[in-house]
Amino acid sequence: MAHDVGQLVRSAAALLAAAGVESARTDAELLLAHAAGMSRSDVVTAALLGRPLDVAGAAEAFDVLVARRAEREPLQHLVGSAPFRHLELEVGPGVFVPRPETETVAQRAVDETVAVLARTGAARVVDLCTGSGAIALAVATEAPGCTVHAVELDAAALGWARRNVERILGDQGPEPRLIVVRGDARRALSELDGLCDVVVTNPPYVPPGAVPKDPEVALHDPGVALYGLGSDGLEVPRGVAAAAARLLRPGGLLVMEHAEVQAAAARAMIDDLRAFEPATTGADLTGRPRMVVARRTVGSRADGPTNMEDSRS
Repeated sequence: MAHDVGQLVRSAAALLAAAGVESARTDAELLLAHAAGMSRSDVVTAALLGRPLDVAGAAEAFDVLVARRAEREPLQHLVGSAPFRHLELEVGPGVFVPRPETETVAQRAVDETVAVLARTGAARVVDLCTGSGAIALAVATEAPGCTVHAVELDAAALGWARRNVERILGDQGPEPRLIVVRGDARRALSELDGLCDVVVTNPPYVPPGAVPKDPEVALHDPGVALYGLGSDGLEVPRGVAAAAARLLRPGGLLVMEHAEVQAAAARAMIDDLRAFEPATTGADLTGRPRMVVARRTVGSRADGPTNMEDSRS
């Protein structure tokens, strides 16, 4: 029996909207495209022209996907990928799904890396808490000529990062431009201390009591990627910021994502290290304050290694 594409999409969109999915129509189109092996534009065109779905088994597979989405399973888990800037990243259970707001964080890192490359012909970038590898891959592909080191502690997320790097960059040979390392972001890459041009990071920063309202986040994103510990959620970011102070050369740039309500606290956190010029706040695509940006002092303001080490505890 042939199914009308437009009717399938409309029925699914109504079901998803009733379940509280804000992007119900878009999700329905993407799920049908995935089930039928089509592009979303093909689904939209078929729906507009009243064409039948003639892919065997697609309607049944679509029904299953829609039911799972109505239970608020992330769309990205169902289709197996998430867009990030110009990339399509593989994602699934065990890894944080990259968000559009992080694209602006990546942009600041890309811009700085491109500027360093123009001045010196080489640039070393570190992505701490890389997760799926989204930021690291954006920098590596948009700033050719740089070397990126991506650090992740969680084994499941590390697997997704390595899979994305291999799929997007292929065999990198004996001198890879993107190296994925398993390690604690606060202590990793000590061999690069004082040698890095950019440190970029989207660390866990949600306060312990602030459970995300969306079920897709609260129930499916790994807690290790969400909760930053401490009463303000900034315990992990403080350690990551201290690592950035250690890794960056004089004049190097730190870019760190944070929650909208943490802008002032994030600036104070960086300034307390006394290793950076006064921190500033950057906006995301919607104009919300979502990142702290600071440049490593040329003449260090830090008290010394003991001061930085204490800030990790």
